[in-house]
Amino acid sequence: MAYVATRGGERAIEQSQRLFRSELGAITPDRVAELRRALPYLVDRVMGEASLYDEDLAALALAQTGGELYEAILLLRAWRTTQPRLAVAESVTQEALFTHRRISAAFKDIPGGQLLGPTLDYAHRILATEVLEGTPYVPEPVDAAARPAPGQQPSVAAWQAANGLLTAPRPDTTAGNDIPDVTREPLLFPASRAHSLQSLARAETGGVLALGYAAQRGYGQAHPTVNELRLAEAEIMVRHPRGTRFSAGRVKVSQAEVVSKNGEALRLGFSATLGWNEVKVIAAATLDLNSEGAPKGSATEEEFFLYHTEGVESSGFCIHFKLPHYVTFQSSLDAMRDARATRAARDKQTEPAE
Repeated sequence: MAYVATRGGERAIEQSQRLFRSELGAITPDRVAELRRALPYLVDRVMGEASLYDEDLAALALAQTGGELYEAILLLRAWRTTQPRLAVAESVTQEALFTHRRISAAFKDIPGGQLLGPTLDYAHRILATEVLEGTPYVPEPVDAAARPAPGQQPSVAAWQAANGLLTAPRPDTTAGNDIPDVTREPLLFPASRAHSLQSLARAETGGVLALGYAAQRGYGQAHPTVNELRLAEAEIMVRHPRGTRFSAGRVKVSQAEVVSKNGEALRLGFSATLGWNEVKVIAAATLDLNSEGAPKGSATEEEFFLYHTEGVESSGFCIHFKLPHYVTFQSSLDAMRDARATRAARDKQTEPAE
């Protein structure tokens, strides 16, 4: 394809950028802090899809782009590439997560109990229009439980595997710098387990939902049941070059396990991502569950859903059609005109003589 040079239009381009930014207004630290406080789940989504956990930078990206998600994620990914890798954290196990919410749709009771945590699952969807009339919406205070739930909760899948109900995947002992990194290595097929789960972790939420929903409606090989859904904080443990082991802080994470009957045992699908994003990890775990043996070209084929849920690449390809395509389009018009002229000449030769 060919593009027209922008020489002569540089001033117009600069002014168009100024117009965009002037409509957003000044970006201040207070504005960024308010975005972070008021839209935590949106900030989580940007962090997850950018594969960079920094709430302040995610809120800044949203402020700078006016909430245009793909641009915000691209900004954060671009900034991420400029940062050095200082260390590789230790692996995090489910049992070590500080759990805020943990539910299972497969069992009424699970080891450790159901923990509803923060959710709107059972709320009435009523818009608080009184806020626009000057009445603030003030949430009611939470009544503390008589006995707080334990911060750490056991794994439902581990319990099932121990009781012979589930075929657990083989443990991966890869650690440290030997762990493949999809942000530094190309995604090749068949994809490694690490690359597949990393790609799903930073995949575009809407794309994952669309394909996961297609699988759930019958276009996949297995119908999922949510074995465990968990919103938690993960302790990031690293080792100092001097050998000291210490915590670098906590990050919010979401994870989902879905299962489906497979002969005499259950088959497991898994997904996890940075931030709290329930719908994404359920849909992604559904795709993981359905990927084995998926027909070529189907929505649950690994190559199909990993490529087409890469939000920055797919949105960039779609948006690039806005750029000048004058030369290629003119070529198409010329081909159409030549075809018409050829047909007209042929028709004229075959006309009967008077």
